[in-house]
Amino acid sequence: MPAVNLHDLSTLDAAARADLLKRAESDLGPFLDKVRPIIEAVRSEGDAALARFARDFDRAPVDPARIRVEPEAFDRAFDQVEPEVIEAIRFAVDNIRRFHQDQKPEEMWLHEVRPGAFAGDRFLPIPSVACYVPRGKGSFPSVVMMTTVPAVVAGVPEISIITPPGPDGEVDAATLVAARLAGVETVYKCGGAQGVAAVAYGTETVRKAVKIVGPGSPWVVAAKRLLSDVIDPGIPAGPSEAIIFADDTADGRLAALDLLVEAEHGPDSSAYLVTTSRKVAEDAIAALDGYWAKMGEQRRGFSTTVLTGPRGGVVLAPDLEAAYAFVNDYAPEHLEVLGDEPFAHLGRLVNAGEILLGNRTPVTLGNFVLGPNAVLPTNAAARTFSPLSVFDYMKRSSVGYVTARAYPELARHAGVLARYEGFEAHAAAVSGVRDALLKR
Repeated sequence: MPAVNLHDLSTLDAAARADLLKRAESDLGPFLDKVRPIIEAVRSEGDAALARFARDFDRAPVDPARIRVEPEAFDRAFDQVEPEVIEAIRFAVDNIRRFHQDQKPEEMWLHEVRPGAFAGDRFLPIPSVACYVPRGKGSFPSVVMMTTVPAVVAGVPEISIITPPGPDGEVDAATLVAARLAGVETVYKCGGAQGVAAVAYGTETVRKAVKIVGPGSPWVVAAKRLLSDVIDPGIPAGPSEAIIFADDTADGRLAALDLLVEAEHGPDSSAYLVTTSRKVAEDAIAALDGYWAKMGEQRRGFSTTVLTGPRGGVVLAPDLEAAYAFVNDYAPEHLEVLGDEPFAHLGRLVNAGEILLGNRTPVTLGNFVLGPNAVLPTNAAARTFSPLSVFDYMKRSSVGYVTARAYPELARHAGVLARYEGFEAHAAAVSGVRDALLKR
């Protein structure tokens, strides 16, 4: 088995350090070229193209007349999924709903900025959203919950799910259970770039949406980018990535355990352990073989590929300042902070989709049941983007109201600025002309 990477920041030049920051989606050029004809086929052929691509890409027999999952399939799903799984989904949905209900803003607020002058915001749900749920390397009812529950809380009237069908031509049963428990029963059997195109343009069966949310492969990311002038692509959410930050009080074996969490998603994932302690680094590397021995072949293969390849391993920093700088430059999707005093580091860690603090808050809890959204910005987008939230399903309008008491002062200052900037109509709208008309 190849050796796990150990990157010593003190010995790396700027180019080598920059290479560590790259993700699988950093170069979408090859995918963009392949995705263009798929998008065009869906736009021109509709359901027929979706069925053809399901056969070609997913090896799934899908009837063009049965792109939408029928209601009976939801009923069957509850018989097909183990009761303990259904119970776990109910538990997670409840926590996720509680979190996003607390996050939801009041419909409107107004503050008196000057005596008699009021300004504020009004929040309303967007009209529609499509939630992308991947399936290529497994089934993900957790993504269903994370994408649909906040949409339901926000009050979006049209919520749909698009997801690749399995080899039997059907949608994963746990996905349907999670959808129904979240309150969504519109599910379409289409994934990949073709699914993105379907909700961007609409087909005979698939309803057009104004926005798409959810993580996906580089094919999905490429399609979102190409269709960004047709459908709002939401936050950048590509292949999984994580940094486990462990100070010198952390247990390297615990760090190794958590390092595998996002690394097992797929060979295109990215995962680093960042530490200032050579002992933590060496203990972590030594522990990995034992953990891999207990994993199945597929997930072991994925995580091995990541931790021995160009996008993973252990990063040894010469000091805390260098460690903080690396984490902030990387801006990871998931950031876990291990050590006796995790809050001591929080003030210096500013770029991350989520920050999970302490030895009992592994990424696993955040991904499934804690409540905050686990659909997070990837590829360093956490420098400017935030986690998926109830706000992503709402639009905000500014609201203003000026009374007769406040108007003269505001009009005087606005008129000065309008004339300075050369806007004659602006100035006229707050001039004596308006005063005369208001007196009638």
